[in-house]
Amino acid sequence: MTIQENRNTQFQSPSSSSNESNNSAASNNSGGVGNVPIVHPPPSGTAGSSVASDTPGQMDNELTVSAEANNNNNNNHYRGEKPLQNGCEDKWSWSKRDRSKEVWLSGANNRTVHFHPNWSKGTAGIRGTRVLNNGRYYWELSVSQRVFGTSMMFGIGTKKARLHVNAFTNLLGEDSNGWGLSHKGLLWHGGTARNYTKRFKENQATKIGILFDGVAGTLTYYKDDVCLGIAFRGLNEIREPLYPIVCSTAAKTEMVLTESRRDFVNLQDRCRAIIIKQVKTRDKLDRLNLPYCITNYLAEALSDCSTPVTPLEQQLIDYYLF
Repeated sequence: MTIQENRNTQFQSPSSSSNESNNSAASNNSGGVGNVPIVHPPPSGTAGSSVASDTPGQMDNELTVSAEANNNNNNNHYRGEKPLQNGCEDKWSWSKRDRSKEVWLSGANNRTVHFHPNWSKGTAGIRGTRVLNNGRYYWELSVSQRVFGTSMMFGIGTKKARLHVNAFTNLLGEDSNGWGLSHKGLLWHGGTARNYTKRFKENQATKIGILFDGVAGTLTYYKDDVCLGIAFRGLNEIREPLYPIVCSTAAKTEMVLTESRRDFVNLQDRCRAIIIKQVKTRDKLDRLNLPYCITNYLAEALSDCSTPVTPLEQQLIDYYLF
């Protein structure tokens, strides 16, 4: 089946003011999900193991439960409160370094991602700066109305997850290093797809919410303010750092990180949140002449969270703040 990854559009790329008319790209598979067969959920009640497993036979039946939960809760809205509303704002953004060359960033704090600004000849992805392990995080993505192609994906992955390939494929979840949801309603991990929700409507803007619970080890998706149910389990067993990741095969598509929140971990985080409400810039923070370790800790809430903390800095933070 032929799938157009490049279409005429009025979207202006950051480097060009003219519209591009591009060639069609043919997918080498049926339904655009790669050469890996879609494994449909087993009958209800079948025993299974962790979704984080690499092999289809060991994958958790939680995906089946997720699909059933979605069918039973199509009208299960936020009921007036989004996940982690009682938490604090999280300042992470998309990484300038960990991205495909076919990804451009723009907007405040580089939160707007443009995929294939001119034309598409493969799959491009980008990694977020936030390390997710052991915490509880929620973020929302505003996806432009250009929803089409082989695969537009949202989820998480390790640093081993590829961010570019010269082929139209489901990149996030192609192996054990990623966990993703495609716009075709399929969950991908370990190179295997499972049914999860309805296929997104083409050429219709949508909003995707993602809740990562590092304590329970789960990943849950929301679409247009509706909870789709738990998608993956066992993520608390992953020892490598996990990051938010998005990718797309379609030309001139766009995703915007519109909201990011995290749960309060302890009292020091609550105190920092109150201080940052009053001290909103690094310049004002420096004028307080606080000890270096405290200044550095407070500055994390003002930065893109991509600057690593050295062992010495961590030791000083632990000494003064715990």
